Amino acid sequence: MRLFRHGRPGRERPGLFDISGKMRDLSPVIPDFDAGTLSPQGLARLAGLDARGLPLLPEGTRFGACTARPGKIICVGLNYASTMIELGVPRPEAPSITIKPSSALAGPDDDIALPRGSTATDWEVELAAVIGTYARHVSPRRALDNVAGYCLANDLSERDHQRHHGGESVKGRGHDGFARLGPWLVTADEIPDPQGIDLWLRIDGRRIQQGSTSDMLWSVAELIAHVSDYMALEPGDVIQTGTPAGIGIAQKPPRYLREGNQVSLGGSGLGMQRCRVVRQVMPGK
Repeated sequence: MRLFRHGRPGRERPGLFDISGKMRDLSPVIPDFDAGTLSPQGLARLAGLDARGLPLLPEGTRFGACTARPGKIICVGLNYASTMIELGVPRPEAPSITIKPSSALAGPDDDIALPRGSTATDWEVELAAVIGTYARHVSPRRALDNVAGYCLANDLSERDHQRHHGGESVKGRGHDGFARLGPWLVTADEIPDPQGIDLWLRIDGRRIQQGSTSDMLWSVAELIAHVSDYMALEPGDVIQTGTPAGIGIAQKPPRYLREGNQVSLGGSGLGMQRCRVVRQVMPGK
């Protein structure tokens, strides 16, 4: 199944694509995607629906973030061999993780508003895994059993805030709109092997990133197992699994997002995001 959230920002409702590819409103059936919906039993219930009886959604319906207010958005850094080569750094001993707040969520095609004073907002196309069942100290062999589905992510970071504003990377990762998930969630049964997904990102029509999840240093299963040793994973939690080569900070000279840029990104089977970069409008301006 392909599941999505639609509607005005802050008032999104659940939806799904029917067998013919038409967009249907799921709100008569469930209020939103939550722990019950994302569980194996909840997803099985949705799969058994006759979606033809659900309301059709019009063309141009806005996509929201495809999961609602996750308890944790976990960001994995330095997880692609190509990125290690690009940055000229050795392979880490273990996955590097940090947390991004759920307030950073945005729809996939919403404008990217540069933070106040931003000089170094960077892009990262990624595969994200959305957790469907509680996971603690799981083995890599069983880790994918805890995944409800996968989606496309743009894990934005303000590198100057990340590196020079007190040494806490979350300061550069947590800005509003810096966690862009969707357009839809592909349920895990349709992606039995998440290590075979191609990812790409373009800026103003120029391809900047191109890679495959087969290039990951740690697989999705290994990441879930690793994270679950340090914190419980709960339904709705998101793990953004790292990005391939082509990030702005590694360009020579470094290149970052500027007002007016057009950003597009995609992943095989995961859909596309298309958005423009705008200046943040401060209250009263």
